[in-house]
Amino acid sequence: MRLAVFMRDRCQPNLCAPGPNKPCIVHCPRNRTGYETIVLGDDGFPILTESLCTGCGICVKKCPFNCYQIINLPDMLRKDMTFRYTPDGFALFRMLIPKKGNVLGVIGQNGIGKSTALKILSGELKMNLGRFEKNNDEIPEWEDIIKYFRGSELQNYLTELSKGTKSVVYKPQNITSIPKVVKGKLGDVLKKTDETDSFNYVIGQLNLRHLLDRRVSDLSGGELQRFAIAAAIMRKANMYLFDEPSSYLDIKERLRMAELIQSLREKDKTVIVVEHDLAILDYLSDYVSLIYGSPGAYGIISHPHGVRVGINIYLGGYIKDENMRFRAEPIVFHTRPPSESLFTSGNVVYDYPDMVKTLGDFKLTSYGGEIHAGEVIGILGPNGIGKTTFIKLLSQELKPDYGEVDLGDIKLSVKPQYIAAEENQTVERVIRDIRGNPDFLSTYKRRLIETLELDNIKDRLLTELSGGELQRVEIARCLSTTADIYLLDEPSAFLDVEMRLRVALLIRKSIEEIKKSAFVVEHDIITQDFISDSLIIFDGKPGFEGQSSAPQELRSGMNSFLKNMNITFRRDPSTGRPRVNKKGSNLDQKQKAMGEYYYIPEKNED
Repeated sequence: MRLAVFMRDRCQPNLCAPGPNKPCIVHCPRNRTGYETIVLGDDGFPILTESLCTGCGICVKKCPFNCYQIINLPDMLRKDMTFRYTPDGFALFRMLIPKKGNVLGVIGQNGIGKSTALKILSGELKMNLGRFEKNNDEIPEWEDIIKYFRGSELQNYLTELSKGTKSVVYKPQNITSIPKVVKGKLGDVLKKTDETDSFNYVIGQLNLRHLLDRRVSDLSGGELQRFAIAAAIMRKANMYLFDEPSSYLDIKERLRMAELIQSLREKDKTVIVVEHDLAILDYLSDYVSLIYGSPGAYGIISHPHGVRVGINIYLGGYIKDENMRFRAEPIVFHTRPPSESLFTSGNVVYDYPDMVKTLGDFKLTSYGGEIHAGEVIGILGPNGIGKTTFIKLLSQELKPDYGEVDLGDIKLSVKPQYIAAEENQTVERVIRDIRGNPDFLSTYKRRLIETLELDNIKDRLLTELSGGELQRVEIARCLSTTADIYLLDEPSAFLDVEMRLRVALLIRKSIEEIKKSAFVVEHDIITQDFISDSLIIFDGKPGFEGQSSAPQELRSGMNSFLKNMNITFRRDPSTGRPRVNKKGSNLDQKQKAMGEYYYIPEKNED
């Protein structure tokens, strides 16, 4: 089966030669029938006829913007196509299978079809089974779609959806547009939304009580996320769909959110959650489905798996029951904290002082410490506790009220939390700057560009990039700047699970190779575990008072942080990844009694 995909969002018709002289038109060979495989549409964009494509790949090589992908797939998938946006657009194969009284977790890269699947199950999109009138196909009606899934668990669900008897609540991925359509105070909006008499419980669980008088238009990203989750859960429905509910939330807020979503299962509701934080997905799901393929081109939904097995399959990159490999190398974690941490060894790069800083009603007290060559110090703590303020103090963007930051000859490179895209700047310019820096080896620079997939977006303006794409560019820019200390504030924000783990490994390898140092602020426990040699823990009262510890060894730091969160982690025996223990489980109680919240020590450890 050949899939010929034209990615319209990459096409720049105004930059190509006008009319029939466009590269994708001129260089496409004629099919034996005499018809052009690619023709120019009335809107100025090329139209690719998949049935005429011979798979020669000339259009792929000639297009300067990488608009085309020619993909060979197993013929057996032909009958599994459930939705396609256009005759030459993104295709989704198979469908998620919801189960009543269970939480289905969904894992996959950005642009792989996760949100498309949720929109189909919510009724926002209707499956077309890959049929289009312009291809002289008969557009499927509900009766055809239900017949297509006859005998499966989706048959009854789709029947109810078609009749309008299936009530579905959908918490979308993009929450930034909510203030454009929702007006008024948060408390008033939620009271009007409440159909389940759960107002007090939900706002307490999501820590929204102090925000009831704040207008929706004035909410921060994390506050807006919690508001959207609360509004969804207060609605009365049979099915609840949550698209990336942990975005903008700190670890404590993520756990509260997870517990709230789990409460829907106890009410015999059907729940589907798309999530990139593997620890949270593991914690709240009953089973998982993987979506793999090529972002922007096609996505294939796997059969459901148990949570542990499914996540391990994703990390391993091989689905045994489908005989499908979608990643060349498996992702493997430390089986225990590194035995030779650079926390107490290596040359001291910088010794920073105790600091105090007051910003309005907020006060940060930070204890000093030192960082060593090749060491990555992770920074953990809730939102509004002073982590970004600490980074700004180290970089001298802010001056402390007490203590003096004297960098001397030390150079810093900073990846800020909030990224401002430069006007009229292309990704190609950033790539040229990376390649032109003589202080790094060519292999190091090539790894940055390839791992962060910058060549795929090199012709785009920075102002046109999505949040995840802009994040990748800024990480590359930061790690390719000549410096002694690298400060990265939330590098995994907006990234999918695949890219998060790749970025974590990239940061780890980069700092080790160039023998420099880094501070990394991160909410994702698995990502932080992957990156860090040692930790700084922030505690206090968010928005009012924060205190940071001195750098401490990874194991004691994680124990301290997780104890404050009142949660315990165990290690998966196959991959070594951290897994959250269910509250009150035997293992949870055992580890708390031992004082080991991070992991159970090996027998041969002291």
